[in-house]
Amino acid sequence: MKIALFQTELIWENPKGNRDLIQKYIDSFKEAYDLLVLPEMFTSGFTMNPENVAETMNGETMNWLKLIAKQKNFAITGSLVIEENGNYFNRMIFVFPNGNVEYYNKRHLFTLAGEDKVYQKGKEKVIVSYNNWKICMQVCYDLRFPAFARNMEEYDLLLYVANWPKPRINAWNTLLKARAIENMCYTIGVNRIGEDSNNLEYSGNSQVNDYLGKELLNCEANQGLFLIEIDKETMLETRKKLNFLNDRDVFSIF
Repeated sequence: MKIALFQTELIWENPKGNRDLIQKYIDSFKEAYDLLVLPEMFTSGFTMNPENVAETMNGETMNWLKLIAKQKNFAITGSLVIEENGNYFNRMIFVFPNGNVEYYNKRHLFTLAGEDKVYQKGKEKVIVSYNNWKICMQVCYDLRFPAFARNMEEYDLLLYVANWPKPRINAWNTLLKARAIENMCYTIGVNRIGEDSNNLEYSGNSQVNDYLGKELLNCEANQGLFLIEIDKETMLETRKKLNFLNDRDVFSIF
C-alpha cells in the first residue's frame, strides 16, 4: 500500500485556510497513492477553543474530504474538531474513496493542556479495514499508553496523527519505535511543523517504522507530502517466523 504523509504548518483556527493549503499540495502532487494522512486537528491546530472551529459530520470539511477522496480515488485520515449532541470531540476520521466514513474519538485527552476540560473522551478502540489492511487509529497523546494500542486484533498498521511539540520530540521518536516493535506492525506518526498561537514550536519528525522498529522514512522538519510503500506480506512472514505476538498477555481495558 502506498501512503502519503502530509507534514505541514497549520493556520491557527482557520479551517478554510488549512483546507486551501492542503488542497494546493494534493493538486500539485502527481504520484498515485492509496491513503493520505493529515495531522491532528488539521483544520485548526491544537486549540482549546473548540467553539471557534467546530464542525459537524455534515460540515464543510467533511464534505470537502469526501469530494477529494472520490475525485482522487484514495482514502484520507486525520483529526478535526467535531461538535455532536452538545459535546466537542477530537475526532480522527477515515474517509474511504467511495465517500463512506469511519471515525475514532481520541481516548487519552491531554490534561496538561486542559483538553479533558473541553473535549469529550472517546471510549472505543477503532480498527479500520481498507485495501486488505487492518488499521488501528490513534491520536497524539494515545502514544504514551501502550495497553490501549496493544495488538490484540492482529492489525497491520498503527497510525498516529499528532500536534507533538519540539521539547518532547525525543519521546515521540522513541515511543513510535517502541509501539512498532511490541506490536509487530508498521507504525506511522504524522506530526505538524511551525509555531501555534500558544508559542509552541513543532519540529515535525513524521515517520514510518516497520514491524521491527526500523525507520523507513523521517520527514524531519520539512513541509510537504512524503510517499512510502509498505509491504504486508513481508510483515506477516516475519510475524510467523518470530512468533512474538503469540506470547502476549491477555487483558481487558475499561
